[in-house]
Amino acid sequence: MFRMTVQDVFVIRGRGAVATGRVEYGELRVGDQVRINDGPTVRVDAIEQFRKKVDTATTGDNIGILLSKLKKDDLAAGDIITSTGGAFLA
Repeated sequence: MFRMTVQDVFVIRGRGAVATGRVEYGELRVGDQVRINDGPTVRVDAIEQFRKKVDTATTGDNIGILLSKLKKDDLAAGDIITSTGGAFLA
């Protein structure tokens, strides 16, 4: 399971929306499917950590997640991103 609360959202023109935040639980890999607030699934296209591309993020990492299929209006600070392997109970 993976969980992250979105702290900020910005757009990279021509690439998509980027959600930033701290990984609260679990692990995330490029190519994984995630949900925003129990919405439809979306693919993780890239993960960055301090302006460096990484393949994996784990608990405690501060990251940016590129979601190319989303627009800025599809995400907001406070949204919850989770892995699609089932519901996360806080």
